[in-house]
Amino acid sequence: MKRIIAIVRPEMLEPLKNALFEADVSGMTIAQVMGCGNQHGWSEYYRGTEVLLNMIPKVKFELVVPDSSVDSLVELICETAATGEVGDGKIFISPVEEVIRIRTGERGENAV
Repeated sequence: MKRIIAIVRPEMLEPLKNALFEADVSGMTIAQVMGCGNQHGWSEYYRGTEVLLNMIPKVKFELVVPDSSVDSLVELICETAATGEVGDGKIFISPVEEVIRIRTGERGENAV
């Protein structure tokens, strides 16, 4: 099993969520987050003083999926969330050693 973390633009929340549900993803965790990458924020003026805003709002999707689903889901995320502009986001993939469903005690892929 693998954990996929995708950090995307806030306006991609609904399109990406719908695309993942259409791809039969059994569940996901979504959180609104702040961060910065290559964009490094932007400058605005507040009462005549320049202020650097370097934390940009993003949306974080977390999924735990079977190894066989990783490539197709990464492709789906890229196709859905890409605008071609700086700030489209990042995808991180890491191994998951074990999953346990608290209610039933099921383990492994059955618990996902």
